[in-house]
Amino acid sequence: MGNKIRKVFIDIKLADASLQYYPNFIDYGKSLKQLEDLYAELDWQQESLFMYGKKVSIPRLQAWYGDDSMDYTYTNLTLTAKPWTPIVFDLKQKVETLCQHKFNSVLANCYRDQQDSVSWHSDDEPELGKEPVIASLSFGAKRTFHLKHKVTGEKFNLPLQSGSLLVMSGRIQSHWQHAVLKSRLQMAMRINLTFRQIKSS
Repeated sequence: MGNKIRKVFIDIKLADASLQYYPNFIDYGKSLKQLEDLYAELDWQQESLFMYGKKVSIPRLQAWYGDDSMDYTYTNLTLTAKPWTPIVFDLKQKVETLCQHKFNSVLANCYRDQQDSVSWHSDDEPELGKEPVIASLSFGAKRTFHLKHKVTGEKFNLPLQSGSLLVMSGRIQSHWQHAVLKSRLQMAMRINLTFRQIKSS
């Protein structure tokens, strides 16, 4: 029964996009326990970026893990991967089994409350390849995943619950932007793991 529940998914049809949402990839109660484990186990950092000539702290905590000290650069910020932790490696294998796709890295984001966010962007860095598969696993507070088409302005919102998996593939990164925006409502902590495949240069 457990395997059947995890494989139930919603195929979301959007223009120039491929999205599959697995709302119960991990049992809800277990996902809340894993939230605590991930917060304790990962080496969280609050990175900074230079914007408009001044140093600005990113409004969330981040951690980057992967194979062989792999580097990942976005918005002029370069992250060097730390070795896989047991819990993240186990989750990676489970996601790979479902997706039938190999991942060699993960970007972890910790949204401590409703004030933490990630602004509009696409995961379209060259090292991710032309049509990357990105699997996004959520733990903790439900946050809305906002999507916006780059040309038409079409918008789509998807609340991501704890234990859910969102798989993005195809042309979505070249045609859409996404964001997790600040909220006026009080929210507890959320951790998000986005598994990726970095291509060798």
